[in-house]
Amino acid sequence: MGRILQLECMETDEKPKPGARGWGWWLLVLAIATLVMAASYITLGRNFGRLNVLFHRSRRHPGVVEKYADALAVALQFFDVQKSGKLVKNRISWRGDSGLEDGQEANLDLSKGLYDAGDLMKFGFPMAFTATVLSWAILEYGDHMKEVKELENAQDSLKWITDYLINAHPSPNLLYVQVGDPELDHKCWERPEEMTETRPLTQVNTSYPGSDVAAETAAAMASASLVFRSTNSAYSMLLLEHARKLFTFADSYRGSYSISIPKVQDFYNSSGYGDELLWAAAWLYHATGDESYLTYVTVEGNFFANWGTPTWFCWDNKLAGTQVLLSRVNFFGSKEIRGEENIALQLYRKTAEAVICGLLSSSSSATSYRTEGGLLWVRQWDALQYSVASAFLALVYSDYMLTSHTRNLYCDGELYEAMDLRNLAIMQADYVLGNNPMNMSYLVGYGSSYPQYVHHRGASIPRDAKTGCSDGFMWLNSTAPNPNVAIGALVGGPFQNDSYIDSRNNTMQAEPTTYNSAVLVGLLSGLITNSSVVHSFL
Repeated sequence: MGRILQLECMETDEKPKPGARGWGWWLLVLAIATLVMAASYITLGRNFGRLNVLFHRSRRHPGVVEKYADALAVALQFFDVQKSGKLVKNRISWRGDSGLEDGQEANLDLSKGLYDAGDLMKFGFPMAFTATVLSWAILEYGDHMKEVKELENAQDSLKWITDYLINAHPSPNLLYVQVGDPELDHKCWERPEEMTETRPLTQVNTSYPGSDVAAETAAAMASASLVFRSTNSAYSMLLLEHARKLFTFADSYRGSYSISIPKVQDFYNSSGYGDELLWAAAWLYHATGDESYLTYVTVEGNFFANWGTPTWFCWDNKLAGTQVLLSRVNFFGSKEIRGEENIALQLYRKTAEAVICGLLSSSSSATSYRTEGGLLWVRQWDALQYSVASAFLALVYSDYMLTSHTRNLYCDGELYEAMDLRNLAIMQADYVLGNNPMNMSYLVGYGSSYPQYVHHRGASIPRDAKTGCSDGFMWLNSTAPNPNVAIGALVGGPFQNDSYIDSRNNTMQAEPTTYNSAVLVGLLSGLITNSSVVHSFL
């Protein structure tokens, strides 16, 4: 972006004299200039939706990296794009109230929460993961967000999710995990504000357990309780109460929700629940300091942790995230921990190091999953989820090293410094923001070139269009770019050959998700400045 034009209203004691030559001409010039500047202001607001970036820049700390701060301001707006319910402080001009009757069949208010992706479903499993990662980002880098005036926006988006999750858990052993029928939803192409189809509720309970989704929701509640502890203690305690009960439910009635509810297998099928149990226990330990949760990850780690085996961090597999999170305990809190718990923490940290070593391109254990352009690449569906999530973990781990004065990371005979991990994170972030063979930003609304045909119902349909469920498909199949900008959307990303096809019907590449945005917010927040993380969440 260019320099900011600052307007100053200056008072003066010198008044124009009646009859002075040229005063009418100068008043005319001033009026025209004012109109031009006002029009420019309105145009910028309509086209970019991020004027706050312009005005906050001039007040930033000199150590702030502007491109990451600007990108963060854009990325956080996607949560506003995805909000259901009666909107408060709505920042997206083309969005309105929707889903106001969600939950009424169970006498619950499930109107809040986020639509999952380009559709109008509320899937509780990935939504809870979005909340957990957003909480983690705030806990590690909230001071960075605050520096660039984005902390409040991040907290507001998080609370919009946790308000929904609280209401979705009306009793200890009951959790509503889905609003809407995905098969019916995918037969429609419509704005969320115009939905008319039935939106049934799906639950897990003692007869139909869902340890994975219940534990992920517990992780979201526990991590969010830390976020709000200093600003809203009553809300924080409420979240923690739900987190404890959900974890007990998840652990006591073990089973995968996608086995209990086969219809979810075509959308968010779970590969198992062991990783979520460890993930939730790790967050509950951070939130409570209760050693029983540390004992839990020690004992159950023998069954679920896959120590020594690197994995990819994503909405379905939390092992790598758990390993990095428990490394934090090993870095900063293990002096008081003895015996088996301390040994387990070392195993978690060693596995986290194996994950990080696999990401470093010069390491002998480097994964071959990457493009010629340098992007970590695992699969063609939602490719950026894995690269951005991996970069976020590497960045967090590098800051643990810096804060603890750990000089090196050992990778099969080679030594790496914290800056090597940070450079990996920077490379992945820069690829996303436009330093790639396509010379295109994959973050919608950032830069001069980004996807114009995002697979997203609300963005693709004009606000004043009068279309229903089925006739709305004319907008899906339209050859015109989206009339509304899905500001902050991180699309699925490129193929392995670094190419991207900008088409609304190209779901695997063009559809954004809220969990993509969560990991990107974490990555960008950590890169805003070079300061390291806080020692403790407590």
